[in-house]
Amino acid sequence: MTRRTVRIAMNGVTGRMGNRQHLVRSILALREQGGLDLGDGETLWPEPVLVGRREHALRTLAERHGLTEWSTDLDAVLADETVDVYFDAQVTSARVEAIRKAIAAGKHIYTEKPTAADLAGALDLARLARAAGVRHGVVQDKLFLPGLLKLKRLVDGGFFGEILSVRGEFGYWVFEGDWQDAQRPSWNYRAEDGGGIVVDMFPHWEYVLHELFGRVTSVAAHVATHVPRRWDEQGKPYEATADDAAYGIFELEGGAVAQINSSWTVRVHRDELVEFQVDGTHGSAVAGLRGCRVQHRSATPKPVWNPDIPAVESFRDQWQEVPDNTEFDNGFKAQWELFLRHVVLGEEYHWDLLAGARGVQLAELGLRSAAEGRRLDVPEVAL
Repeated sequence: MTRRTVRIAMNGVTGRMGNRQHLVRSILALREQGGLDLGDGETLWPEPVLVGRREHALRTLAERHGLTEWSTDLDAVLADETVDVYFDAQVTSARVEAIRKAIAAGKHIYTEKPTAADLAGALDLARLARAAGVRHGVVQDKLFLPGLLKLKRLVDGGFFGEILSVRGEFGYWVFEGDWQDAQRPSWNYRAEDGGGIVVDMFPHWEYVLHELFGRVTSVAAHVATHVPRRWDEQGKPYEATADDAAYGIFELEGGAVAQINSSWTVRVHRDELVEFQVDGTHGSAVAGLRGCRVQHRSATPKPVWNPDIPAVESFRDQWQEVPDNTEFDNGFKAQWELFLRHVVLGEEYHWDLLAGARGVQLAELGLRSAAEGRRLDVPEVAL
């Protein structure tokens, strides 16, 4: 067995998502399993090089996991010819400049989203990467959730017949930060720092809808800042300038309609933090992060509206659980594996910077729709 080392500059992994999902549960998990099996007796060994602005945080993180390479000098790391891949999990406002530098240095690019603050910037990154001949990918983790993988299995198997509608509910209550610490960073609620739930979540909804049901062709959105005053990590009050809730209607290619509510100001009364209900002529399904339940038309009850008597049937009990039928790995790790195979073996991979630009476009048009109070068409993007 031969081992092929791929050195990955990981920028922004001192943050919650970069640390927990990308470093610990993806790259370090790959190392714990002995590397990524490439076949033909070859194993890929990921070697992370931690990059960031806070020296103490980087040193502490490296020591915690037995890593030896870290740096606060991004330019020096990118100048290192032994570094193969640049990964970015920074705040959005710092992402474009760093990716531009990495592309210019000839590094393959893997990045969180949104890839840029606007569509023009996102398309520019895609063009630069294509011109440089580097491989590039954008994190689209929700496609790899067990619940959505089961949902895709139903779509591919023709379970729904003609898909009529998709209804999504996402969110939870994020504490304001005064009497209980907020569970999201304060920059999420400052538009000037790239915050806002539309910028954060509409890119997710774009790829989920695109991959499972069809391209988004129009958007109508309403956004709100329901909690205008919050407290930051130092306990200081600040004015929230970004939206914390968004209510979107998306028309899809083929005629289906999707309605998705996204909110950091909602208390959860559902089985999971995100759920999608899909209704079709032949059946319906409700999918969350892990579970998926179905009701076929042959087993659909015949409820009758009568507000004068209490409901005597349990509607939830009338649905059937979709079996796992396979083992599901961490979604972030699963996509990392596909991207690394794309880098070293050239295997097919289509979640690239152009796909990331579609998400930026939808967020941009969603905010514009809300500001103008009208439905907007979503044109196809191309380089």
